[in-house]
Amino acid sequence: MLTAGTELFAESGYDGVPVSAIAERSRVNKAMINYHFGGKRQLYRAIVRTTFSEIVERAEELADSPRRAPDLLRDLVGLVADAATARNPHFPVMMLREVLTGGRRLDGEIIAYPLRVADVVRRIVERGVREGSFRPVDPLLTHLSLVGSLLFFFATARLRARLFAEGRVRGRIPEAATYVKHIQDLIIHGLTAPTRTGDTNGERRRGRAR
Repeated sequence: MLTAGTELFAESGYDGVPVSAIAERSRVNKAMINYHFGGKRQLYRAIVRTTFSEIVERAEELADSPRRAPDLLRDLVGLVADAATARNPHFPVMMLREVLTGGRRLDGEIIAYPLRVADVVRRIVERGVREGSFRPVDPLLTHLSLVGSLLFFFATARLRARLFAEGRVRGRIPEAATYVKHIQDLIIHGLTAPTRTGDTNGERRRGRAR
């Protein structure tokens, strides 16, 4: 039911999906959705909560790690991409629809999950600034750059596939792993603190960040 709900919410948005459609795709009686989740809204919230809870748990473990900030941020990008795509490929489209309507269903307990991910980014960025790995940057803008880039890429996969199939875009369709590494490199190198001439310690920091 969670998988079927995610697919349908991604295809038609929350308001465009009747409970009967979820039941039909899940191959269950409509009453089962009410029995297990208490209705469509609670099913929707369960999808968000289930996906984000795994991301948050693993992300907060990263933030508590004593490893260097560039390594932690690189792993965080990979974690978010994996949890929200490989494990639930329709979730990015569902979330993009939600945020474009103002996040009306991300209230109370649910909104706490993405905010905790943002707090993990803040902790990692602030550590990187303190240890000299990162230049002084706004952690919130870093979070928006990280999450926004991933969300847009994975949410637009079908459009991208169509444009390549029609020959409107030349080359090969970029693979998910290639894009994730691109974002990891882009963000880490973009945040890396500049080094002074003759600062060998800084050069070593830049080398490790790569």
